[in-house]
Amino acid sequence: MTPLLQVRNLRIAFDGKDVVHGLDLDIAAGEKLALVGESGSGKTITALSLLRLVPNAELSGVAKLFGPEGPPGGRDLLSISERELRGVRGREIAMIFQEPMTALNPLYPVGDQIAEVLELHEGLGRREAQAAAVQLLADTGVPEPARRARSFPHQLSGGQRQRAMIAMALACKPRLLLADEPTTALDVTLRVQILDLLDKLQQQHGMAVLLITHDLNLVRRFADRVAVMEQGRLVEEGAVATVFDAPRHPYTRKLIDSRPARDVVAVPDADAGRPPVLTARGLRVSYPVPRPGIRGWFGRDAFVAVQGADLAIARGETLGVVGESGSGKSTLALAALGLLPAQGELRIDGRGWTRRTATDRPLRRVVQVVFQDPFSSLSPRLTVEEIVGEGLAVHGEAAQAPQRRQRVLEALADVGLTEAQFPSLLQRYPHEFSGGQRQRLAIARALIVDPALLVLDEPTSALDVTIQKQVLGLLQRLQRERGLSYLLITHDVEVIRAMAHRVLVMKDGAVVEQGGVDQVLDAPQHPYTRQLVAAALAD
Repeated sequence: MTPLLQVRNLRIAFDGKDVVHGLDLDIAAGEKLALVGESGSGKTITALSLLRLVPNAELSGVAKLFGPEGPPGGRDLLSISERELRGVRGREIAMIFQEPMTALNPLYPVGDQIAEVLELHEGLGRREAQAAAVQLLADTGVPEPARRARSFPHQLSGGQRQRAMIAMALACKPRLLLADEPTTALDVTLRVQILDLLDKLQQQHGMAVLLITHDLNLVRRFADRVAVMEQGRLVEEGAVATVFDAPRHPYTRKLIDSRPARDVVAVPDADAGRPPVLTARGLRVSYPVPRPGIRGWFGRDAFVAVQGADLAIARGETLGVVGESGSGKSTLALAALGLLPAQGELRIDGRGWTRRTATDRPLRRVVQVVFQDPFSSLSPRLTVEEIVGEGLAVHGEAAQAPQRRQRVLEALADVGLTEAQFPSLLQRYPHEFSGGQRQRLAIARALIVDPALLVLDEPTSALDVTIQKQVLGLLQRLQRERGLSYLLITHDVEVIRAMAHRVLVMKDGAVVEQGGVDQVLDAPQHPYTRQLVAAALAD
């Protein structure tokens, strides 16, 4: 196959310390290559460095781009001038970033941002570029493209934002597309749609794609070849079928074997006579929304996010709630935590939320939460001791510092963090830990007040497959040892299979199906449930 990009002995360092060690990599014209590895393996920084987008990075080696617009021997992306490189960025090599909400400019409509690329690189006039931007949005499957082109990023759904990012990347018909975790933050059905879209566009334009991901299901479905990175080194590469069926390197085998494993125990019979830890009957949650036009002067309408939900969680049981973005599952979790007003019956440990701080404080010990992204949910200004011990201070326990510190150390040890592993553990800050370790800190913070129910809001979606398996194993162990109940919010059907006793499926705010995990996932009755399960299998 005709070479498009040839990387030889690429080294990337910061302050003299190498993070990528002598990488050799080839991408052929029209090829789909997946670069996989855990966080910190060097895959994203490798892609960014090809376009010299990493500030203060010390680069050496050769990264030659071949093609009709350059000399026969290719252009070295690491040594050409910044002016020449600006002509390559966007026009010959484009990039799709992991989180479009942060990559898109929040101050400009998405159509203007796409048109800007065409004006800069293709020399189109303003009106012509705007028309082309609308057509690109249509080509990427955005509904009502003319109207959406006038929308700001926050006015689009996650899938629409990702499609707008793809439209921008493809505006100049690049020969190489760098796709950095393009589906990580998306629901399972949207992941399949985006993957199919990239596949179709890749074939239409004949471009090469470098897919950066830690999702091995994505690699199986999309890529021709796969390259595996570990700690800045390329440890294995080859055809997808060859590498997955007969991995040679232990690290590759570790990644492939990291699927979530089911390890749950039956709900304890000893609690059969006690009321459920959570019950809801006819639960309804709504938000006020402005009325259009002059009618908005005289009142507001209501958007119903959860409508008539009935559910119960027994002690020691995990109820998995699955659905796409906008299905109402996170709103349900916030209502269970007493953070949103709700109508209908909602009782935690036999008591209801009053929305009065002093009255509800004892109930907040019963139910705690672990959020999706520990980096944003843990205060960067507090030490580990302050973060984990905060619940004790709020609820007036362990007033003496030595007692509080001992409780904090015990909670950290329960989640596998000790001072033997991390000297001066209590004085460290969240940024000094990996993603999986930060999630363990978040779990310790929730456990220290000895709750009966944990609300787990996408607890592993931001983690690598190996770390995901570790965190799920930790949650399973804690449930066995403490008899914890979990309300597990996720869009990952594999996590539901691994963790849940029962599953509840939500769509457009309504519960469309619920029952035992095997019953719902292996023999789904509702068309929407069948669609979710089929998308998970395809993914």
